[in-house]
Amino acid sequence: MPQRNDAALDFLQTRRSRPAKTLIAPAPSREELMPLLTAAARTPDHGKLEPWRFIVVEQGAMGRLGDLTEAAGARLGKSAEDIAKARSQFDLGQLAVVVIEIQKSNPKIPPLEITYSAGAVCLALLNAALAAGWGANWLSGWMSHDRGFCEAAFDLAPNERIAGLIHIATEGSVPPERPRPDLETITTWVDA
Repeated sequence: MPQRNDAALDFLQTRRSRPAKTLIAPAPSREELMPLLTAAARTPDHGKLEPWRFIVVEQGAMGRLGDLTEAAGARLGKSAEDIAKARSQFDLGQLAVVVIEIQKSNPKIPPLEITYSAGAVCLALLNAALAAGWGANWLSGWMSHDRGFCEAAFDLAPNERIAGLIHIATEGSVPPERPRPDLETITTWVDA
């Protein structure tokens, strides 16, 4: 019989992201953030490539990222509403960890597996933050897929892209539960 970790299983079955707009100060200190980054870095990584890295955006840098978002939106012809919505994650942000996917050439590892690993890092970091008692949300947005924004904001290399922005701070309000997938309709059992 396997040894169960009921507390971990209960957490995973009931976890709920916190809307980024409801996160308030304080955010984790650098010391408080390190165990969360450590947990995220334990993500499965085929070939041990470490195809991701972290950029921690502290509150003092949020305004600059908001301005870069606004400039990118203008360059891309985005509506004022789209720009304001994208900018709001920085205008309201206390702390965000930008998970950077790094495509590394390896004949045995398909590029898609690197993308999957970077996505898994985002979820692991989100869950670590929630398990540690912080409010957290995984965001992206059109600007995170714009090469000009990525280079201006984070000096990304050509083989790098943003996998996600994980906002972490204090939970300001408890969100209502939302509908979850119906497992009967999304699960197929194969026994032969």
